[in-house]
This record gives sequence, structure tokens and C-alpha cells, in this order.
Amino acid sequence: MAIRDDTADWASEEFAEASLGDARLSQRLVALARQLAISPHTSLPQALSPAELKAAYRFFDNDQVDTNGVLAPHIAQTLHRMEQLPVVLAIQDTTEFNLTHLHATEGLGRCTGGNERGFLMHSLLAVSPEGLPLGVLGMKTWTRAEATKGSAAQRKSRPVHEKESAKWIEGLAHLSALKSRCAQTQLVGIGDRESDVYELFAAERPDGVDWLVRAAWNRCARHPQRYLWQAVLDTPAAGYTELLIPARGARTLRTARLTLRYAPVRLQPPQTRAGLPEQNVFAVHVIEDEPPAGIEPLEWMLLSSVPTHSPEQALERLQWYARRWTIGVSR
Repeated sequence: MAIRDDTADWASEEFAEASLGDARLSQRLVALARQLAISPHTSLPQALSPAELKAAYRFFDNDQVDTNGVLAPHIAQTLHRMEQLPVVLAIQDTTEFNLTHLHATEGLGRCTGGNERGFLMHSLLAVSPEGLPLGVLGMKTWTRAEATKGSAAQRKSRPVHEKESAKWIEGLAHLSALKSRCAQTQLVGIGDRESDVYELFAAERPDGVDWLVRAAWNRCARHPQRYLWQAVLDTPAAGYTELLIPARGARTLRTARLTLRYAPVRLQPPQTRAGLPEQNVFAVHVIEDEPPAGIEPLEWMLLSSVPTHSPEQALERLQWYARRWTIGVSR
């Protein structure tokens, strides 16, 4: 009985159509993907033989190989998978690569924490509402320059396109550009507290493209209570739910019992963005009732452009945001 090599089939389907200017490079990409897929949790030296590793380094060092060329066929396959679903979650997240130990490496920038050197990568991952990864939709890498001088107020007043925060708006714009290729699918961009950027709420987007973020700021709101948190907490509890919290570091797996509230809120722009219009958003708030001793209770304030008018819809937004754990664990 013949055994089907699913890994080989996957690698060919995802990358055989890569346009790298040389058919041999495309063949090398397929072979490399096939090899790495066997043990995706390991480093290149662990996953490849010495000869394969040398060939891989030659491949990545080739001037004709770039991120767009490698990802293009995979993105096309991802969009094809997305076409089969009514809703797809597009999760954005940033990863920092600390390469301080590679002293001879050039072109690195500063990272978090003192003298660390490396680069950053912002990814857009498509996931089904049930949590099935569908593929990468986009990826951006960059290095940080040395810290710029100036007060906190000066940094806040800078236009968003001059900040790293622009990555969230760029991610939503990239999602909007892809919408025509899966016209019948609702795309929901999802981001953590770092994505609580007012310009994101105000960004233009086509029908069928929405966003869902975790709030970081107690923004001003057009409400008798004046602020976001107070406006939502002023509403009666809509019910209770449970959420499985994955283990992380010393934190063990647990199930949290949460009190649920939701409400429409009209947000006002920050003083540094006074030229932007007020925005109607849908807020969903949950907080853990009785966390284990010594554990900070889980609390999420979620904001979304997706209409949310019932407990069932609020719970769905909560489950959508929980899919962020597919790309990175959030406290």
C-alpha cells in the first residue's frame, strides 16, 4: 500500500507558483518548506542536515528572494481557503527578535530593554472563528532607530504614520485591499491593547471589513459618565460565561467565570487628534469574578465596529478575541 506524503503535497500547493525569477529558486522553496514542515518547532540547524542548511542559507541570501515573492503563492492559497467561510478573523501581532548574541550581524536596531539588538516582525494571520489557522495574509519587518529625543507630549502629538502604531492601520488597509478576492467573506481584523489607536477606528474600509480590539485607554465618551469604562460599567450585567485561560509561564491552565456587559458607545477623539470625528463603537466588557488567590482577575474591554446588540453577539465577540491566543498569549 502506497503512503501519501501530505507534507510534500502541502509544500507544492503552497509554494510551487512562487515567482522568484528562476524556476530553480521556486523548486528550492518547495523543498525547503517540505523539510521545515516536518519539524516546524525547531531551528534551521536542528531541522536541516549540514548540506541542507548550507543550501537554505544560500537561498535566503539570494537577492531574488524576498518576503513578497515567498508569501504571494501562500497568500493566494490562504484566500482560497477563506472563500469557503462566512467569517474569517485576521489576527495582527508583533514579534521581537533579539539577536544581540550575533555580534557580527549588521543592519539590526534597538529592541526592548537596554542594549538588545534585533528586528521586529508584524504578522497578519487568518483564523476561522473556531480557531483553525488558515494561513498568513501579510508580514512586515523593520528595525528601530536609536531612541528619539523629546517629551512624552511631543511624541503623542506626532502623526500616526510617523509612529510604529501605523502598523495597525496598515494591517487593516492590507485586509481591505484583499477583500475583493474573497468578496462573500466578512473579515474581522483583531488586535491586542497595543492596537487601541483612534486612527484605526476612523480608518476607511470597505463593507465586509471590520475590526475588534482590546481597549487600553479609558477614552472620553459622549455619555453622562464621560468615560468609556464608566459608561459600560453603568449598564446592568448581561449574564455570565466561562473562558478557558491557557497556561503561560508559571501560570497554570484555568477556567475563568466572567461577568458580561455590552453597550454601544460614542467615543470622542483625544485632544492630540481633535481633527478626527467622533466614532460609534460597540463595547464588550468581561471581568473575572473569583480569580485564584494571588492571581490578577482577567478583565477585557473589547471595542468593535461589528454591531453587537445581544448577549449572544457579545459572547461571539469575546470568543473571537480569545482566538488571539492562536498567534500569541495575552493576559
